[in-house]
Amino acid sequence: MSRGSPFEIWVFLGQSPLLWLTLTLLAYLGAVQLYRRLGNHPLVLPVLTSVAFIIAVLSLTGTPYVTYFEGAKFVHFMVGPATVALAVPLFAQLPRLRRMWRELSVALLVGSVTAMVSAVGIAWALGGSLETLLSLLPKSATMPIAMATAEQIGGLPSLAAVAVAVTGISGAIMARPLLNLIGAHDPAVRGFSIGITAHAIGTARALQVHETIGAFSALAMGLNGVVTALLAPWVVRLLMSFAGV
Repeated sequence: MSRGSPFEIWVFLGQSPLLWLTLTLLAYLGAVQLYRRLGNHPLVLPVLTSVAFIIAVLSLTGTPYVTYFEGAKFVHFMVGPATVALAVPLFAQLPRLRRMWRELSVALLVGSVTAMVSAVGIAWALGGSLETLLSLLPKSATMPIAMATAEQIGGLPSLAAVAVAVTGISGAIMARPLLNLIGAHDPAVRGFSIGITAHAIGTARALQVHETIGAFSALAMGLNGVVTALLAPWVVRLLMSFAGV
């Protein structure tokens, strides 16, 4: 029995769902170790470095994303339970939530609208097409909500997904220095700001820093997703009316 070439072996292994699931988990574990060794530097966030590694592997091997997703979709399935689990640290903050609900409501509304309008405004100023503007509008919501909202208002779900990923990673990197710069040191304020702007990726980073920051970030992430889905069609109508479309 002759031995197959390395390419033939890779093609065979590439069809196995277990390969891509294992590679994804190993990539993330390696990224976490790198992150810790470099002193938790924001530029080497595990999400960023592991995603870059997976993209590089897919590009070098010529593997279609569909093939990869079929193997790693169990990770996608676990996003739901992981999101629900974020309610655990939030439960401990219920007394404070009752005292702050007015302030949080105002911050949520202002933050959600600002995130949508600023994304569209910057893209419009740079000459983006209408389809691009509509795809970027829900970029601060969580991935499933952003993709569904973009499709509903006439954007591209795939472009919305990219915008969400970029927003989350950049938000997780820049949040801490920006909040320090403006003197926002209250864990609730920091967490709520991160959750509105950087959704799940920012929330994962917040949970690593402080339990209260992570709890309020999880709250803001969930509420912002709902508010974005509800307000996006109204914001689109308002912007089109302003532009005379």
